[in-house]
Amino acid sequence: MKCPYCGAENPDTSKFCRKCGKRLVEQRGISYEVEHRPAYTLLKTYLNAGEEIIGEAGAMVYMTSNIELKTEIKGGLFSGLKRKVLGGESLFMNTFRCTEGKGEVAFAPGYPGDIVHIYLNNESWFAQGGAYIASSPTIGIDTKFQGLKGFISREGLFFLKLEGYGDLFLSAFGAISVFELRGNEFVVDTGHLVAFESGIDYTIKRAGGLKSTFLSGEGLVARLWGNGKVMIQTRNPTAFSSWLYPFLPKQR
Repeated sequence: MKCPYCGAENPDTSKFCRKCGKRLVEQRGISYEVEHRPAYTLLKTYLNAGEEIIGEAGAMVYMTSNIELKTEIKGGLFSGLKRKVLGGESLFMNTFRCTEGKGEVAFAPGYPGDIVHIYLNNESWFAQGGAYIASSPTIGIDTKFQGLKGFISREGLFFLKLEGYGDLFLSAFGAISVFELRGNEFVVDTGHLVAFESGIDYTIKRAGGLKSTFLSGEGLVARLWGNGKVMIQTRNPTAFSSWLYPFLPKQR
C-alpha cells in the first residue's frame, strides 16, 4: 500500500506509514455533488468524522455546525507567497474538518461557471490561476514557471501545479469541455485554457499571420501536444472584460 501523504510503500496490512507515521486508509474519494451547473454551480462536499477538505480562501458558501475551520499558509510562507504573487491564488488556505457525525461544506467560485472533479492517483495537473477551488489535504499545490513563452501569454507566467493523491475540484468561467490528446496536436485560445495533464506540452504563438493576429480578434493561441486531457472554458475573461467596459460608468 502506498502512503497518500509521502508516497512511501508499505505492507498491505500496515495501519500506519512506516516513513511518515500517518494513518493509512483505503483510498476513496470525498462524497460530493455539484448543483446548478453549468452557470451558477455550487459544490457540496459531505465529510465523515475526522475527514478534511482544503478550500480556497473565500470560496466557502456554508458549512454545518460540526465543521471546524482552520486557516493557514499551506506548504509554508514561501509556497504561499508563490501561489499569491505568481499563481493568482490566495496566500491562506482553509482546512475544513468534520469533528463528529456527518458534516457538509459547500463551495462556489467567484464568477459564473462550472466546477469539475478530478481524482488524482499520484498524478499532476496544471491549471490557470483562479481555477483551483478545493481539494483533499493530500494534494500538493505549487506554481510552475511557463518559461519565456509565458511572456507573450495574456494569462501570465505561471500555472498552478497540483499533484498527489485524492480529490481535486477546479472551476471555470462558463461551461467546461474536455478533450483527450493521443499524440495529436490541439490549438486553443489562451483565454479559454483551464487545465491540462502533465503528459502534455505546449507553446504560445500567434493565431495566424500579423494581419490575422491584430484584426481577427483571436490574438494568441496555445498549441498543445502529447498524451492526456485538456480542459477549456466556454467563456473568455479578457473578451468579457472588453465587452463589459463600454457599459461601465466613466469618470468625468
